[in-house]
Amino acid sequence: MPATTVSSRISVKNILFTTDFSEASAAALPYVRALAKWFGAKVVIAHSAPPLAALALPLDPIPLEMDLEWESAQSQMKDFIRTNPLPGLESLAIVCRGEIGNTLADMVERHAIDLVVVGTRGREGVRKLVLGSGAEQIFRRASCPVLAVGPNVKRSEVEFESWKHILFATDFSEGSLRALPYALSIAEENQAQLTMAHMVSLVPMLRQNSVEAAAKQRLLALLPPDAANWCTADCVVRFEFPSDGILRIAEQRGADLIVMGVHKTNAPRASSHIPWAIAYEVVCHAKCPVLTVRG
Repeated sequence: MPATTVSSRISVKNILFTTDFSEASAAALPYVRALAKWFGAKVVIAHSAPPLAALALPLDPIPLEMDLEWESAQSQMKDFIRTNPLPGLESLAIVCRGEIGNTLADMVERHAIDLVVVGTRGREGVRKLVLGSGAEQIFRRASCPVLAVGPNVKRSEVEFESWKHILFATDFSEGSLRALPYALSIAEENQAQLTMAHMVSLVPMLRQNSVEAAAKQRLLALLPPDAANWCTADCVVRFEFPSDGILRIAEQRGADLIVMGVHKTNAPRASSHIPWAIAYEVVCHAKCPVLTVRG
């Protein structure tokens, strides 16, 4: 496989931070602040109020000043901004009506969003994924990368400043490799340790050495020629189920960020959710944020 190089650093001009005003949501704010400072980006803080219930008889819309849910959402947004300031950053707060999955595309397009940041409780893991969670809807529908801060991310009173160890996980598909420029650019930004990882399953033990060697060569080929000037990189190949292997490597290496692509497969419809389920499973259990890039 030919080497993949990054011709320029990624550009992030507008960050969308979605919030439901919960503690899980607020836990993502240190990352919003840091990323906005690194890239000189504008922050759009958005909340989606519940959609209006359908009525049997058509009626005139309720005036906004009489819509209690709307007024409550506006009040919560003001309180959230007051208690979670973004000093020195350009920001805009918006409240819209509807499910986040339905309003997301419009917000991304209208505000030219380059990155979405979301904090998620992830309480029910893949079972909640099947039922449809807010974070999962964002994974599926955001046309730009999504940084998810899950429930197991270590909390600290110290403001987040940088990522020192980046884990990039790939299956070598075109979709997953769309995440590579983000891993490389963030590693360069932080002069970080970069671990390139690939998970392999269902390989006979007699073939594992040769498969591992070939996979490591493919991983090394993904690094730009000058990578050694701005990061320390190593390659890891594991014979495990993807989400288990990614989480295990992240734990062992003390990863500060996991970067991975999410994409659809050509598999039958019944298994078409598998890549998304893997990403969501990683988010739910990782002790660091996860950056997913849509393929």
